[in-house]
Amino acid sequence: MVGIVLALLLLGFALSAPLTGILARVGLRVGALDGPGAKGHVKGELRRVPNIGGVAIFWAVVGPLVAALGFFVAAPSTAIEWVPALEPHLERARATFDDWIVVVVGAFALHIMGLVDDRRALSAWPKLLLQLAVALGTVLFSDVRLLHPYLADMPGGELLSIAITVAWIIVVVNAFNFIDNMDGLAAGIGMIAALCFMTATIVNGQWFIASALALLTGSLAGFLLWNIPPASIFMGDGGSLFVGYMLATMTARTTFVDSSTSDFALGTAWYGVFMPLLVLAVPLYDGVYVTVWRVRRGKSPFVGGPEHISHRLVQPSASA
Repeated sequence: MVGIVLALLLLGFALSAPLTGILARVGLRVGALDGPGAKGHVKGELRRVPNIGGVAIFWAVVGPLVAALGFFVAAPSTAIEWVPALEPHLERARATFDDWIVVVVGAFALHIMGLVDDRRALSAWPKLLLQLAVALGTVLFSDVRLLHPYLADMPGGELLSIAITVAWIIVVVNAFNFIDNMDGLAAGIGMIAALCFMTATIVNGQWFIASALALLTGSLAGFLLWNIPPASIFMGDGGSLFVGYMLATMTARTTFVDSSTSDFALGTAWYGVFMPLLVLAVPLYDGVYVTVWRVRRGKSPFVGGPEHISHRLVQPSASA
C-alpha cells in the first residue's frame, strides 16, 4: 500500500504541474487576474498574474480521488484484479464511501465559493456563513470528528466534539486563506503539512486518508513549479480554501493517539492529539495574530492588510 500512496503523490504532481501551466496562460488571455479584493482590502502593487491556480490543485486531488473511490466500490473485483493489495481494504472502502462523498461535496462548495470570490470579491459574512454550513454538514453527515473517543462518554461530549470540529475546520480554512499572501507561501506550507500528515497516516495504516494527502501533496508540489517567486500564477481563494478544508478534515479523521493499544504506531500519550497544532503552527499562529491585531484596532479581521508574519519578516524595519 505504501507504493500505491507514493504513486498517487506522483499522480497528483503529474496532473497539477501541466494543468497549472495551462491555466497560467489561459488566465492571462481571458483576464482572470489577481484583483484588489473586497472593499477596504489593503494590497501591495497589483501584478498581472492569474489567480485561478486553485482549479489545478482541486482537480488534481478530487479527480483521482472520486475516480478511485467510485471504481473501488462499483467494480471491486476488477480493482482487486488490477491491484491485489487493495483486497484487505475493500470492506473499509464500502463503509467509508459516504463519508468521502460528504468531504468531496464540502470541498467542492468551498472551491466554488473561492472561485466566485476571486472574480467578484464577496463580503466577509456570506463567506463565513457558507464555511459554517460546510463545516456543520461535514461533521453531521460524516465521521469527521475531533476528540470523539475521549468525549463521547461524557455528558454533552458529542455536542462538544461537533463544536470543536466545526471550529477547527473554519479556523484552518481561514488560516490558509490568510497566509496566501506571498509567492509560494501557502502552497509550500500546505505541501509540507500534507506530507507530514501523510507520513503519520502511513505509519498508522490509514491508507485512504494517506492516499488523499498524497494527492494533495503532489498537487501542491506541481502548483509550486509555477508559484515560486516570481509567481506565474496564484492559487486564489479557490485554492487556499480547498487546501485548508482538506487538511482540516483529514487531520480530524486521523487517529493520532490510541491509549487502549500499547503498541499503537503513533503512540499512546494523550498529548499526541496536539500533533496537528504543531504541524500547522505557522498558519494557525498567523491567523490568530492577525485576527487579534485587527480586532484590537477596530478593524474587521476579514479585511486583508500587511500585518501578516510573512510581511513583517520581509520588512525587518517594520514596527512591532
